[in-house]
Amino acid sequence: MRRFTTTAILMRRIAFGDYDLVLTFFSIDRGKISLIAKSAQKSKKRFSGILELFSELELVVTLPKGKGLPVLQEAVLLRPFADIRKSIVKTAYASYWTELVNIWMEEGQPQKGLYGLLTEALHQLNAGGMPEADASVLFQIRFIALVGLLPNLSECSTCGSVLDQIQQGRINFDLAKGGLVCKKCCPNPDGRAIGLNRGTIKNLIWMSKGNLEKARRVRLSAQAVGEGLKLMEHFVPYHLGKNLKSLSFLKQIRNQRLDER
Repeated sequence: MRRFTTTAILMRRIAFGDYDLVLTFFSIDRGKISLIAKSAQKSKKRFSGILELFSELELVVTLPKGKGLPVLQEAVLLRPFADIRKSIVKTAYASYWTELVNIWMEEGQPQKGLYGLLTEALHQLNAGGMPEADASVLFQIRFIALVGLLPNLSECSTCGSVLDQIQQGRINFDLAKGGLVCKKCCPNPDGRAIGLNRGTIKNLIWMSKGNLEKARRVRLSAQAVGEGLKLMEHFVPYHLGKNLKSLSFLKQIRNQRLDER
Protein backbone atom coordinates (compact mmCIF):
# COMPACT_ATOMS: atom_id res chain seq x y z
CA MET A 1 0.00 0.00 0.00
CA ARG A 2 1.38 3.41 -0.95
CA ARG A 3 1.98 5.84 1.88
CA PHE A 4 3.62 9.16 2.60
CA THR A 5 4.76 11.18 5.61
CA THR A 6 4.38 14.93 5.96
CA THR A 7 4.31 17.74 8.50
CA ALA A 8 1.01 19.63 8.57
CA ILE A 9 -1.29 22.07 10.40
CA LEU A 10 -4.85 20.91 11.12
CA MET A 11 -7.19 23.56 9.69
CA ARG A 12 -10.59 21.87 9.70
CA ARG A 13 -12.27 18.79 11.17
CA ILE A 14 -15.74 17.42 10.41
CA ALA A 15 -17.48 14.42 11.94
CA PHE A 16 -18.18 11.74 9.35
CA GLY A 17 -20.64 9.08 10.42
CA ASP A 18 -20.58 7.89 14.02
CA TYR A 19 -16.86 7.31 14.42
CA ASP A 20 -14.76 8.88 11.65
CA LEU A 21 -13.36 12.37 11.09
CA VAL A 22 -12.68 14.14 7.80
CA LEU A 23 -9.67 16.38 8.33
CA THR A 24 -8.24 19.20 6.22
CA PHE A 25 -4.54 19.86 6.69
CA PHE A 26 -2.09 22.39 5.31
CA SER A 27 1.06 20.34 4.77
CA ILE A 28 4.53 21.71 4.20
CA ASP A 29 5.32 19.66 1.09
CA ARG A 30 1.89 18.68 -0.31
CA GLY A 31 -0.18 21.81 0.28
CA LYS A 32 -3.79 21.35 1.29
CA ILE A 33 -4.80 17.73 1.82
CA SER A 34 -8.05 16.15 2.96
CA LEU A 35 -7.84 12.89 4.91
CA ILE A 36 -10.13 10.54 6.76
CA ALA A 37 -9.25 9.38 10.26
CA LYS A 38 -11.18 6.17 10.80
CA SER A 39 -12.64 5.53 14.25
CA ALA A 40 -11.01 8.74 15.51
CA GLN A 41 -14.13 9.68 17.49
CA LYS A 42 -14.45 6.22 19.01
CA SER A 43 -10.93 5.17 19.94
CA LYS A 44 -9.22 7.04 22.79
CA LYS A 45 -5.91 5.33 22.17
CA ARG A 46 -5.44 5.61 18.42
CA PHE A 47 -4.78 9.34 18.17
CA SER A 48 -4.66 10.15 21.91
CA GLY A 49 -6.68 13.37 21.56
CA ILE A 50 -4.06 15.09 19.40
CA LEU A 51 -6.27 15.90 16.40
CA GLU A 52 -6.99 19.41 17.65
CA LEU A 53 -7.42 22.45 15.43
CA PHE A 54 -4.29 24.53 14.73
CA SER A 55 -1.92 21.77 15.96
CA GLU A 56 1.18 20.94 13.93
CA LEU A 57 1.63 17.19 13.47
CA GLU A 58 3.75 14.63 11.68
CA LEU A 59 1.35 12.49 9.62
CA VAL A 60 1.60 9.02 8.15
CA VAL A 61 -0.96 8.64 5.37
CA THR A 62 -1.95 5.75 3.10
CA LEU A 63 -3.38 6.30 -0.37
CA PRO A 64 -6.47 4.37 -1.49
CA LYS A 65 -6.23 1.98 -4.43
CA GLY A 66 -9.38 3.43 -5.97
CA LYS A 67 -11.64 6.33 -5.13
CA GLY A 68 -11.90 7.79 -1.68
CA LEU A 69 -9.90 9.96 0.67
CA PRO A 70 -6.39 9.09 1.81
CA VAL A 71 -6.40 7.54 5.28
CA LEU A 72 -4.59 8.96 8.28
CA GLN A 73 -2.79 6.01 9.84
CA GLU A 74 -0.59 7.68 12.45
CA ALA A 75 -0.01 11.15 13.85
CA VAL A 76 2.68 12.53 16.12
CA LEU A 77 2.13 15.87 17.82
CA LEU A 78 4.93 18.36 17.10
CA ARG A 79 3.50 21.65 18.35
CA PRO A 80 0.05 21.71 20.00
CA PHE A 81 -0.40 25.50 20.15
CA ALA A 82 -2.72 24.67 23.05
CA ASP A 83 -2.94 28.19 24.47
CA ILE A 84 -4.78 29.32 21.34
CA ARG A 85 -7.68 26.99 22.11
CA LYS A 86 -7.83 28.22 25.73
CA SER A 87 -8.77 31.72 24.57
CA ILE A 88 -11.89 32.49 22.54
CA VAL A 89 -10.19 35.60 21.12
CA LYS A 90 -7.09 33.71 19.98
CA THR A 91 -9.29 30.91 18.62
CA ALA A 92 -11.27 33.47 16.60
CA TYR A 93 -8.13 34.92 15.03
CA ALA A 94 -6.62 31.49 14.28
CA SER A 95 -9.91 30.34 12.75
CA TYR A 96 -9.95 33.35 10.45
CA TRP A 97 -6.37 32.84 9.31
CA THR A 98 -6.81 29.13 8.63
CA GLU A 99 -10.07 29.73 6.77
CA LEU A 100 -8.26 32.23 4.53
CA VAL A 101 -5.60 29.63 3.75
CA ASN A 102 -8.17 26.87 3.26
CA ILE A 103 -10.24 28.96 0.83
CA TRP A 104 -7.25 30.15 -1.17
CA MET A 105 -5.35 26.91 -1.56
CA GLU A 106 -6.05 24.14 -4.03
CA GLU A 107 -5.54 20.50 -3.09
CA GLY A 108 -2.02 19.22 -3.57
CA GLN A 109 -0.32 22.54 -4.35
CA PRO A 110 2.54 23.14 -1.88
CA GLN A 111 3.32 26.70 -0.78
CA LYS A 112 6.18 26.59 1.68
CA GLY A 113 6.31 30.36 2.13
CA LEU A 114 2.68 30.45 3.17
CA TYR A 115 3.20 27.44 5.45
CA GLY A 116 6.03 29.27 7.18
CA LEU A 117 3.87 32.38 7.59
CA LEU A 118 0.97 30.45 9.11
CA THR A 119 3.14 28.49 11.55
CA GLU A 120 4.93 31.66 12.68
CA ALA A 121 1.60 33.48 13.11
CA LEU A 122 0.20 30.61 15.19
CA HIS A 123 3.38 30.50 17.26
CA GLN A 124 3.19 34.22 18.04
CA LEU A 125 -0.53 33.99 18.80
CA ASN A 126 0.01 31.01 21.10
CA ALA A 127 2.98 32.58 22.93
CA GLY A 128 1.54 36.08 23.13
CA GLY A 129 4.55 37.46 21.25
CA MET A 130 2.38 40.16 19.65
CA PRO A 131 -1.04 41.63 20.45
CA GLU A 132 -3.64 39.56 18.58
CA ALA A 133 -4.85 42.45 16.41
CA ASP A 134 -1.29 43.46 15.42
CA ALA A 135 -0.50 39.84 14.54
CA SER A 136 -3.61 39.71 12.36
CA VAL A 137 -2.63 42.84 10.42
CA LEU A 138 0.81 41.34 9.83
CA PHE A 139 -0.55 37.93 8.82
CA GLN A 140 -3.04 39.37 6.33
CA ILE A 141 -0.65 41.78 4.61
CA ARG A 142 1.96 39.02 4.27
CA PHE A 143 -0.70 36.56 3.10
CA ILE A 144 -1.92 38.78 0.27
CA ALA A 145 1.68 39.54 -0.70
CA LEU A 146 2.46 35.82 -0.96
CA VAL A 147 -0.64 34.99 -3.02
CA GLY A 148 -0.17 37.89 -5.43
CA LEU A 149 -3.00 40.16 -4.27
CA LEU A 150 -0.93 42.90 -2.64
CA PRO A 151 -2.77 46.23 -2.99
CA ASN A 152 -1.21 49.34 -4.47
CA LEU A 153 -0.15 51.39 -1.45
CA SER A 154 2.72 53.33 -3.00
CA GLU A 155 0.89 55.57 -5.48
CA CYS A 156 -2.51 56.77 -6.66
CA SER A 157 -4.12 54.00 -8.71
CA THR A 158 -5.58 56.54 -11.14
CA CYS A 159 -2.96 59.22 -11.85
CA GLY A 160 0.17 57.46 -10.58
CA SER A 161 1.22 60.14 -8.12
CA VAL A 162 3.56 58.54 -5.61
CA LEU A 163 2.66 58.55 -1.93
CA ASP A 164 5.04 61.38 -0.98
CA GLN A 165 3.55 63.58 -3.71
CA ILE A 166 -0.02 63.22 -2.44
CA GLN A 167 -0.55 66.31 -0.28
CA GLN A 168 -3.25 65.17 2.12
CA GLY A 169 -3.17 63.73 5.63
CA ARG A 170 -5.61 60.91 5.01
CA ILE A 171 -5.79 59.05 1.73
CA ASN A 172 -8.67 56.91 0.51
CA PHE A 173 -8.29 53.30 -0.53
CA ASP A 174 -10.63 52.06 -3.29
CA LEU A 175 -11.50 48.37 -2.96
CA ALA A 176 -12.56 47.99 -6.59
CA LYS A 177 -9.32 49.51 -7.89
CA GLY A 178 -7.24 47.69 -5.30
CA GLY A 179 -5.24 50.75 -4.33
CA LEU A 180 -5.00 54.32 -3.12
CA VAL A 181 -6.83 57.17 -4.83
CA CYS A 182 -5.83 60.78 -4.27
CA LYS A 183 -8.35 63.55 -3.63
CA LYS A 184 -7.71 65.09 -7.05
CA CYS A 185 -8.74 61.89 -8.84
CA CYS A 186 -11.58 61.04 -6.49
CA PRO A 187 -12.95 64.15 -4.73
CA ASN A 188 -16.18 62.37 -3.74
CA PRO A 189 -15.39 58.76 -2.78
CA ASP A 190 -18.24 56.29 -2.42
CA GLY A 191 -19.12 54.38 0.71
CA ARG A 192 -16.65 51.60 -0.05
CA ALA A 193 -13.62 53.88 0.25
CA ILE A 194 -11.48 53.34 3.35
CA GLY A 195 -9.61 56.31 4.78
CA LEU A 196 -6.01 55.65 5.83
CA ASN A 197 -3.54 57.79 7.70
CA ARG A 198 -0.22 58.27 5.91
CA GLY A 199 1.59 56.58 8.81
CA THR A 200 -0.66 53.51 8.56
CA ILE A 201 0.10 53.20 4.85
CA LYS A 202 3.85 53.34 5.43
CA ASN A 203 3.59 50.74 8.20
CA LEU A 204 1.68 48.38 5.91
CA ILE A 205 4.24 48.82 3.13
CA TRP A 206 7.05 48.03 5.55
CA MET A 207 5.25 44.97 6.98
CA SER A 208 4.54 43.57 3.52
CA LYS A 209 8.18 43.35 2.49
CA GLY A 210 11.46 41.75 3.46
CA ASN A 211 12.30 39.66 6.49
CA LEU A 212 9.33 38.46 8.54
CA GLU A 213 11.18 38.92 11.82
CA LYS A 214 11.85 42.58 11.01
CA ALA A 215 8.25 43.08 9.95
CA ARG A 216 7.13 41.63 13.27
CA ARG A 217 9.05 44.34 15.13
CA VAL A 218 6.96 47.15 13.67
CA ARG A 219 5.10 48.89 16.49
CA LEU A 220 1.66 50.00 15.40
CA SER A 221 -0.32 52.80 17.03
CA ALA A 222 -3.89 52.10 18.05
CA GLN A 223 -5.03 54.10 15.02
CA ALA A 224 -2.81 52.10 12.67
CA VAL A 225 -4.10 48.81 14.09
CA GLY A 226 -7.72 49.88 13.67
CA GLU A 227 -7.20 51.15 10.13
CA GLY A 228 -5.04 48.14 9.20
CA LEU A 229 -7.67 45.69 10.39
CA LYS A 230 -10.46 47.56 8.62
CA LEU A 231 -8.55 47.64 5.34
CA MET A 232 -7.38 44.02 5.44
CA GLU A 233 -10.71 42.59 6.59
CA HIS A 234 -12.49 44.36 3.73
CA PHE A 235 -9.84 43.91 1.06
CA VAL A 236 -9.03 40.21 1.54
CA PRO A 237 -12.60 38.81 1.44
CA TYR A 238 -13.49 41.23 -1.38
CA HIS A 239 -10.75 39.89 -3.63
CA LEU A 240 -11.25 36.28 -2.58
CA GLY A 241 -14.93 36.66 -3.47
CA LYS A 242 -16.02 34.99 -0.23
CA ASN A 243 -17.91 35.90 2.92
CA LEU A 244 -16.00 34.22 5.73
CA LYS A 245 -17.98 32.89 8.70
CA SER A 246 -14.87 33.02 10.84
CA LEU A 247 -14.48 36.76 10.17
CA SER A 248 -18.06 37.45 11.26
CA PHE A 249 -17.35 35.50 14.46
CA LEU A 250 -14.08 37.38 15.02
CA LYS A 251 -15.76 40.77 14.67
CA GLN A 252 -18.48 39.68 17.09
CA ILE A 253 -15.88 38.67 19.69
CA ARG A 254 -13.97 41.94 19.27
CA ASN A 255 -17.16 43.99 19.67
CA GLN A 256 -18.02 42.08 22.84
CA ARG A 257 -14.61 42.91 24.29
CA LEU A 258 -15.12 46.60 23.53
CA ASP A 259 -18.54 46.55 25.16
CA GLU A 260 -17.05 45.01 28.32
CA ARG A 261 -14.47 47.80 28.76
